Amino acid sequence: MSKKEYEHGTAKTAPRRGPGAGGPPGTRPGEKAKDFKGSIVKLLKYNKAVLPLMGVALVLSFLTSIFTIISPDKLKEMTAEIEKGLIASIDMQAIGNIAVFLVVIILLGAVFGYLHSVLMAIVTQRVSRKLRNEISEKINVLPLKYFDNTTFGDVLSRVTNDVDTVAHTLNQSATQLVNSITLFVGSLLMMLLTDLTMTITAIVSSLIGFVLMSLIMASSQKYFLGQQKYLGDLNGHVEEIYAGHMVMKAFNGQKKEGIAFDEVNKKLADSAFKAQFLSGLMHPIMGFVGNLGYVAVCVVGAILTINGKIDFAVIVAFIMYIRYFTQPMTQIAQAATNLQSTVAAAERVFEFLEAEEMEDESHKETILKGEDVIGNISFEHVKFGYHPDKIIIHDFSAQAKSGEKIAIVGPTGAGKTTLVNLLMRFYEVNEGNISIDGVPVANLTRENVNDLFGMVLQDTWLFEGTIRENIVYGKEGITDKRLDEVCKTVGMLHFIRTLPKGYDTVLNDKVNLSAGQKQLLTIARAMIEDAPMLILDEATSSVDTRTEVLIQEAMDRLMQGRTSFVIAHRLSTIRNADLILVMKDGDVIESGTHEALIQQNGFYAELYNSQFEKVG
Repeated sequence: MSKKEYEHGTAKTAPRRGPGAGGPPGTRPGEKAKDFKGSIVKLLKYNKAVLPLMGVALVLSFLTSIFTIISPDKLKEMTAEIEKGLIASIDMQAIGNIAVFLVVIILLGAVFGYLHSVLMAIVTQRVSRKLRNEISEKINVLPLKYFDNTTFGDVLSRVTNDVDTVAHTLNQSATQLVNSITLFVGSLLMMLLTDLTMTITAIVSSLIGFVLMSLIMASSQKYFLGQQKYLGDLNGHVEEIYAGHMVMKAFNGQKKEGIAFDEVNKKLADSAFKAQFLSGLMHPIMGFVGNLGYVAVCVVGAILTINGKIDFAVIVAFIMYIRYFTQPMTQIAQAATNLQSTVAAAERVFEFLEAEEMEDESHKETILKGEDVIGNISFEHVKFGYHPDKIIIHDFSAQAKSGEKIAIVGPTGAGKTTLVNLLMRFYEVNEGNISIDGVPVANLTRENVNDLFGMVLQDTWLFEGTIRENIVYGKEGITDKRLDEVCKTVGMLHFIRTLPKGYDTVLNDKVNLSAGQKQLLTIARAMIEDAPMLILDEATSSVDTRTEVLIQEAMDRLMQGRTSFVIAHRLSTIRNADLILVMKDGDVIESGTHEALIQQNGFYAELYNSQFEKVG
């Protein structure tokens, strides 16, 4: 009933990697867009700022291809001059002029190609940077219900795989399409202008290869998709097994998991072999077709030359034209497939960017400053459900006075963490009102509400940074003296001083922290926050009994003068609470001090006594 705390991305905490956070592989090869035309238009509108640069780059690419197409014609002229020289004298000036012209257009083609590459690199990086920035900003304004229905792996996939696909493939496909279409159409026109019979010969020989290539692509596509699917299954299996490696060994599951791995690995190997075998045929087949084209052009050209229909120079030109004609076929097909993947990836990114955001709060002017907060909190007839048709808190009312320690207890799924989520405005109440010092939290910005609370959650979150950075997260101007005081209070000072670099030690795989030590660091973080109110959700669940006593004493000192909400399963830790709220099925069924509730001999007394019953 209550959500795990961190399905909740806020300034105080950060989301864990969800199941399969390796994530779906994103847009897979061959994945097609749902609305190709609409998505292309949307993508162009989104990138209108870089369209002029992209247009210049594509024009340069077009000119590069034009220069490439002109080369065979000039080579034909040079060959014709040499051929004439075999009969009479060679006109070296004419050959020199042609050679100079060839060198110039080749150099121009190289310069234009270089400039095109630079411009497209700029376009690619600007597009990817803009997309990542907007996704990063979007994550902070999405309601948490979005993440309830979307795995973190899927979000990560959109930020990484899909953005890379849009940026990289857009660059490659757009350029490749312009080059290939220009070469294809240009070479076809030049061939038609040169000789019709030779053009028909080149087209027929090339069509044979194109038909074979189409058949192979149609057959291999399903194997490529299967390869991606089984690769994802294999990665998921390995990630799962290594995450639970100790459990697997403890229950002797090695053999079972080995069999499961072999099955998936066999399917992957089978699909990969078929996909690579068929795709491997493409190169030799296209090589065969290219050679077939050369042979056909040479044979037909020789016959035409013998009959006096064409000159030898025409054959030389057609040998180059047929390469420019056949090569783009493969490139166009590949670019079209890549473009489908690009648009499909763009759809996923735009779907994320267009997701419904949290309500704009820029108009709210009410601000509660931490130093002015008294700490009186009121829940008035609160009604809430994560889904409108499934209400889990039916009619909750409670009063927390300034400086009180409020404990919330109950069985799993009773709604304890949900109350905290509502108090922090991670979710909005369906009905009722929650107020701080008489000010409804709905009238405050979420950022303002978050600033008023320090939080220690059951699931610790530490990022790869120094111990100092982890403790002072979100705060500035914290001195070493203050750090020493806090770390001494939580019992971490001696451990930190034993580390090679003390507070500047970077937390990574090389620094082995126990679960309890991680929890202590998060408690130190809450102390540094020095907020007027506290939320402690199973804050001592990961520490041993002796450490728990020390932590409890530290937390008691921290909670002095602060309104505190404590969610606890170990009821022994909240016996000194000013008010205990006992929840069951979303409602408060009992409330009072520990002694009063024990005397009632109700549900709380049953929960409390069950933790101390002796088995047998």
